[in-house]
Amino acid sequence: MTDPSIFNARDPRCKTPYGAVPSGTRVALTLRPRRADGWSRAVLRARFEFRGEEIAEVPMPWTGLDGDRDLFSCALDTGDYVGLVWYSFRLERLDGKALELPERQLTVYDGAHSVPAWFGEGVTYQILPDRFRRTCVPDPAGMVGGRSVHTGWFEEPVWRPDARGEVRNRDFFGGSLAGVEEKLDYLQSLGVETLYFCPIFEAAENHRYGTADYERVDPMLGSNEDFQDLCAAARARGIRVMLDGVFNHQGFVSRYFNGDGFYPELGAHQSKASPYYPWYHFNRWPDQYDAWWGIYSLPAVNESQEDYVDYIIEGEDSIVRRWLRAGADGWRLDVADELPDAFIEKLHRAAREAKPEAVIIGEVWEDGSNKIAYGVRRRHLLGGHLDGLMNYPFRNALLAWLLGGDAGQFRESMETIRENYPPAAFYSAMNSLGTHDTPRILTLLGVGGDCGGESKQWRAEHRLSPEERALGVRRLKLAALVQYAFPGSPTTYYGDEAGMEGFEDPFNRRTYPWGEEDAELIAWYRALGKARRELAPLRRGALCYTAAEGDVLAFTRTWEEDTVLCACNAGRERARVTLPWSAAEIGGLLCFPTDPDTGEAVVELPPLTGYLLRKSPGRE
Repeated sequence: MTDPSIFNARDPRCKTPYGAVPSGTRVALTLRPRRADGWSRAVLRARFEFRGEEIAEVPMPWTGLDGDRDLFSCALDTGDYVGLVWYSFRLERLDGKALELPERQLTVYDGAHSVPAWFGEGVTYQILPDRFRRTCVPDPAGMVGGRSVHTGWFEEPVWRPDARGEVRNRDFFGGSLAGVEEKLDYLQSLGVETLYFCPIFEAAENHRYGTADYERVDPMLGSNEDFQDLCAAARARGIRVMLDGVFNHQGFVSRYFNGDGFYPELGAHQSKASPYYPWYHFNRWPDQYDAWWGIYSLPAVNESQEDYVDYIIEGEDSIVRRWLRAGADGWRLDVADELPDAFIEKLHRAAREAKPEAVIIGEVWEDGSNKIAYGVRRRHLLGGHLDGLMNYPFRNALLAWLLGGDAGQFRESMETIRENYPPAAFYSAMNSLGTHDTPRILTLLGVGGDCGGESKQWRAEHRLSPEERALGVRRLKLAALVQYAFPGSPTTYYGDEAGMEGFEDPFNRRTYPWGEEDAELIAWYRALGKARRELAPLRRGALCYTAAEGDVLAFTRTWEEDTVLCACNAGRERARVTLPWSAAEIGGLLCFPTDPDTGEAVVELPPLTGYLLRKSPGRE
């Protein structure tokens, strides 16, 4: 096993600068083997993947001693390269023995592309529009899709297959843009600064991920003018709007494909003469075509087709441009890994031309710095493509720790992301605990898993017992505390703050429980939102771990002279955390865990408890 003390990429004695670097940076690298091991020569081997696997070998001359350690150093010049560099080291002795150190990733990004800071600094709130708030029971007559509308707001979503064996998602509850506008004061009270909407465009299904018309707000939600009014009202409260861009696939029922003939114009399914026919790939027209994950109701689009690119991106009145001009401030790109890099790059450029402060966030479930999709290493975070990603690695690591894992593994997972991502991308991550694609976070934390071994009917009917709910609430408060204190935008899925339960879709997409909210949780989220809005360290501060072992996780965020500490105990026993300052220097935010006059430098953390503490201003 290689001695890890020889080289640690996170140790400034071994590598500077830390983590990803802009193109043109000379990266200083130093090996620190024990002198007693007798190494006499060292070589750096760097593989420039995006230059056709070009390999550079750089000698590392002996540069001195540090105690009982030899030092071998060199500089890796990144020049004008943008991409991943895979680097390793070889140590040799005079007797011919050699040691190969494992290959490591260096992300080299284009520093000429800046990322607006607004998204990562503030709180984001995700809304599935049909399920958040309605002002009346709508009439679906004449609307696309043959819809039905639940008359009761608290009825269960349809989850059983119909007579054809399908779950068609044509049952609606009638949430609307007017309903969201009605609740803007509530959202502002949570500290929300960005509203992220799941798709709002006309579509046959209640989730609206099979777009029928990109040019029109779904009439059950309201009109295009209602969207403009909502954006204006939100901006007046300091809230921006992010839209969901579903550009990899569309609806079988749509203006473009028109699989059921609902629209009067010819779609690709009616005629090869349709202007939309080249957008799709038919194996046998009209019924065999490429579809997203083989789901016939979501025909896939050829994102390289010139007319489609013009329609979505390049045209003066393209979809991306027109909705930014209408009031949106950014786009979240659905299934970003399935969109070509060239498509994303053009979209990013068009968005910035339309609105210089626009932000583009991508749906990627893994480490997006080194993701390979369809055999291609993606350029997501190298500049001019995606400004940030949905941070599912954060969610996975946090859940693992809260459900009995080691806080050290959470730190390792997050430090790997921090090391691999450009700083702006790390600080612009969308940090969610739950989304429309995952079970409700309270349910997961209360029962300890997704209960995939149970029947669908069991999961549909299950509600947390009083004991499960009490445990889930305590764990959720811890999870949200870490989420709101961590770099990146803390993103709350509608109703999580109100204590909503449910397993997978559609049970995670029930209606917001107006009048039946969990007051304790809402108060907690309001306090966290206030802290995130008012404290500069939580918005943009540097991250430093002070404890990460077993049940205990503690870290600081520091901006200029201001520092905030987040300390959490996920275990069932009391724990102690040594503070980076004396207790006299602490200012409590959510509570005072100890008397600040005692001088005690250790905080006692009760089971399943977390504190957010601030170093008192002006004290050293």
